[in-house]
Amino acid sequence: MNTKITSTVAVFCMSIGLAAGSAQAQVFGNSNAASDAVDANQDQAREDINQSNRDSSFGNDGRRLGWYGSVSGTASATSGNTETFDVGVGAKFGNYDGTNGHDFRLSLTYGESAGVKTDSKFLMGYDYTRNLNDRTFAFGKLNTINDEFGSYTSDSFLGFGIGYRVVDTAKTRWSVQAGPGYRVAEDAAGLKIEEAAVAVSSKYYQGLSASAFLTNDTDILSSDADTVVTNELGVSTRLSDSLALRTSLQTTYHSNPTPGLKSTDNTLGVSVVYNFN
Repeated sequence: MNTKITSTVAVFCMSIGLAAGSAQAQVFGNSNAASDAVDANQDQAREDINQSNRDSSFGNDGRRLGWYGSVSGTASATSGNTETFDVGVGAKFGNYDGTNGHDFRLSLTYGESAGVKTDSKFLMGYDYTRNLNDRTFAFGKLNTINDEFGSYTSDSFLGFGIGYRVVDTAKTRWSVQAGPGYRVAEDAAGLKIEEAAVAVSSKYYQGLSASAFLTNDTDILSSDADTVVTNELGVSTRLSDSLALRTSLQTTYHSNPTPGLKSTDNTLGVSVVYNFN
């Protein structure tokens, strides 16, 4: 009889190290890779989930002053007819001084099947935001991804632009942002890409109850070589003042994937999030 052991764990030890260093996105499609990967684990659980979690939208609206951060982790293993091992770690940390916002994101995933590596991905990102008025904000973004098994083994984006909060209520928020940038990437066949790109992103938040909320984030990066669309739908539920459970589905589409690879990838994730604000 097969034996299967599946566990989901919060990576508390990381929170200690990140807190000491002042611990907060596919680079917007791949321009938002670091953000999307970490969101698949934790969806910005920096705010108490009993509150409106206002920082899940773009820009600085409603953010708390000072430093903040959260970490999340997933791990699973199977034994029997098949032997697999998968682990994922995500972290977000940042600072807001009342005018300027700085956000950093990190994500690491690793997987094995029958002793053979099947997944190895590292993502990181930095965002700067500055409010222009109650609804409009400016942003700058630098993100990068290294994916050993992806259509693009490396993909980085540097860009800037303008964002707008379309809906901004206690229970419902929808923000969009767009702007130009420059993309540097290398596909699985070794072809290097350096070209201008346009990035568009949308973030939607819906409060479901006093302890749960839904998010849907969409990111599009378009350049001559490829157009990438990433969508992540997730539901987060508060377990305690510091812990939350998140379930998410992330879909990534490449218009021009490397020959032999599929254009669409889907990832279903369940994670525990530890918030150390």
